[in-house]
Amino acid sequence: MNMDLEHEIGGAAEEQQSAVRSYYGETLQSSNDLRTTACCSIDAIPVHLRAILAQLHPEVRDRFYGCGSPLPPALDGMTVLDLGCGSGRDAYLMSKLVGERGHVIGVDMTAQQLAVAERHRDFHAQAFGHARSNVTFHLGDLADLAAIGVADASVDVVVSNCVLNLVPDKRRAFAEILRVLKPGGELYFSDVYSDRRLPRELLADPVLLGECLAGALYVEDFRRLLGELGVADARVCARGPIALTDEAIEQKIGFAHFESITWRAFKLPLEDRCEDYGQSATYLGTIPAHPHRFVLDDHHLFENGKPLRVCGNSADMLAGSRYAAHFLFHGDRQRHFGLFDCAPAAAATTTSASCC
Repeated sequence: MNMDLEHEIGGAAEEQQSAVRSYYGETLQSSNDLRTTACCSIDAIPVHLRAILAQLHPEVRDRFYGCGSPLPPALDGMTVLDLGCGSGRDAYLMSKLVGERGHVIGVDMTAQQLAVAERHRDFHAQAFGHARSNVTFHLGDLADLAAIGVADASVDVVVSNCVLNLVPDKRRAFAEILRVLKPGGELYFSDVYSDRRLPRELLADPVLLGECLAGALYVEDFRRLLGELGVADARVCARGPIALTDEAIEQKIGFAHFESITWRAFKLPLEDRCEDYGQSATYLGTIPAHPHRFVLDDHHLFENGKPLRVCGNSADMLAGSRYAAHFLFHGDRQRHFGLFDCAPAAAATTTSASCC
């Protein structure tokens, strides 16, 4: 790369990160200061998490700016990495869920936000009955996890809540996620996506950037990016439209449509299409807080005790991850029956990286 161009790109990235730090560290004082619905209300949080939420320190809750509730189940004893942890809301929710045997690592690039999270570590350890805090926080670049000591294949689950859109080098960030995940590890995260590619000059607007709009990826470019990094089948778990409720913001960027989408992806060697091997999986109802059903994605709901036909990729996602102990599996890959005949309920209008 031309050295002048490389310097220009690096400078633009630093300006973008500086704007983000300023917006979240100084401009926003609480979630009431947000100017769009990109950051959802607590109504999006599952019922079983609301009791934990009530135990969190009020300052941690008030300084939360996420766009969903990307906390997957079956976290007991896991090492979880929270990218863009901010004031620590999700990190502390997971502190309870992973238990004393588990560990939560929070990373953020905004010192003011981390200061809020850090000063309440002992408060939450006491609230959850832990002998000591099982959460550690790091100030750092989400695209350079090696710099803060996150080792290869050391993390069971990576979560992020409406933050990766703020990272200038998204390819490097997702490559780092895949580096630190263990084989069979899970990436489960919410973020903002657009229905088209956005003009780069919008990144210079600190409000559009801070409100998670200017840095939003075109959803099809995101699908391509994951594919290039070796993630052949990422699944949509939930999605919802984002309303541009501020008139000034609508005037600047209202030509595009935005969604909050929660994705699930595994570090597994999956096929790029869903293939039929005559397999099925039966949920045992053993995941805490999920006695009746388990939702893998927007078109795979497993009812307790009811066998469900699955493609080879879905079978591998379950059997090759921490979910394996909660399922019974039937069939193998000895016989192939062609493409699997499944699709999301709204296949005609859904754009996702899911292959079935």
